[in-house]
Amino acid sequence: MAATEHPSFALAKGINGLDKIVLRQSRYRSAEVYLYGGHVTSWKNENGEELLYLSSKAIFKPPKPIRGGIPLCFPQFSNLGTLESHGFARNRIWEVDASPPPLPTYSSPNAFVDLILRPTEDDLKTWPHNFEFRMRVDLGSEGELTLTSRIRNTNADGKPFTFTFAYHTYFSVSDISEVRVEGLETLDYLDNLKNRERFTEQGDAITFESEIDKIYLSTPTKIAILDHEKKRTFVVRKDGLADAVVWNPWDKKSKSISDLGDEDYKHMLCVEAAAVERPITLKPGEEWKGRLELSAVPSSYSSGQLDPKKVLQ
Repeated sequence: MAATEHPSFALAKGINGLDKIVLRQSRYRSAEVYLYGGHVTSWKNENGEELLYLSSKAIFKPPKPIRGGIPLCFPQFSNLGTLESHGFARNRIWEVDASPPPLPTYSSPNAFVDLILRPTEDDLKTWPHNFEFRMRVDLGSEGELTLTSRIRNTNADGKPFTFTFAYHTYFSVSDISEVRVEGLETLDYLDNLKNRERFTEQGDAITFESEIDKIYLSTPTKIAILDHEKKRTFVVRKDGLADAVVWNPWDKKSKSISDLGDEDYKHMLCVEAAAVERPITLKPGEEWKGRLELSAVPSSYSSGQLDPKKVLQ
């Protein structure tokens, strides 16, 4: 596989000849980003274990979006608007940004790439707003994965625009029935399985025994996903993204999703940093920034239970 080297990343050919960026921190720690969709499809730890879930039936053929990894939902989350579900950013070809805006410099040598998306003429017909969507994908020296999105209104006509957004992250888990999510207890949520009716979560960690599709509101900046069997905890840190969507289609819904394997639901969980309940409005020249940082740490045990308090402190 021929790869074009840059100081921080390599450009390579992925599935079906689609261009992808490879970020590498060590022999095994790596991340991959397809220019199609600005789509992170792989994030591996120091043992070379895949931490993101990619559907066993993922289709790498435009214009079909890639199922799994971290799809970008912009300028519309789900069907909350007139556009195709989850908007169009996830099925456009992004470019490597030759002149990215200055972002904080790092004390450690991180591997990163800056991508940019601008609207096509067809996009302007369906969503008549000029924008620049810049995203840095950064793999840190400890294996943490950070996605920093900056969306700017570049309309020349003085018009503001409004959008919703999500990092639709699919985490790889050993067994969905052995997973629990900490940090969303007692919060209000909109239940997508009940016409987005508003409810309040119970006081316990979230566990999984059936289909779930909830938008948690006014969520903390830190959420933990505890995988008992793998003795692994994912820590999700987020800025500029008030909501958190939790989704697993379970067995029945999975069969109706053509690019998802019937058994895939057992080994995946979506916990999505999002801005849904209160859409973002930008005037011309204004910029919004939304940041997601993912890390995977060994779970600590106390009395046979995982101890999330150490993680969520």
